[in-house]
Amino acid sequence: MNEKVENLILEHLRVMRADMSSLKEEMGGVRAEMLVMRQHMAGLLGSQVLHDGELASIKVRLDRPEKRMELSE
Repeated sequence: MNEKVENLILEHLRVMRADMSSLKEEMGGVRAEMLVMRQHMAGLLGSQVLHDGELASIKVRLDRPEKRMELSE
């Protein structure tokens, strides 16, 4: 193979290696951001479950007087 062709191929491989390295670093950042987003979503869901439980408790407490006063069936 011609020496110029070999050098050209090596140069292209170096550029490809640099691009892949850059992509690898960016993917690490994206993974970290996704982890933070997952943790945030888990916190929001946990908060929602807590509020749903509190709301259910309030509904039960309100139903008792209504039943005693025969306002509901």
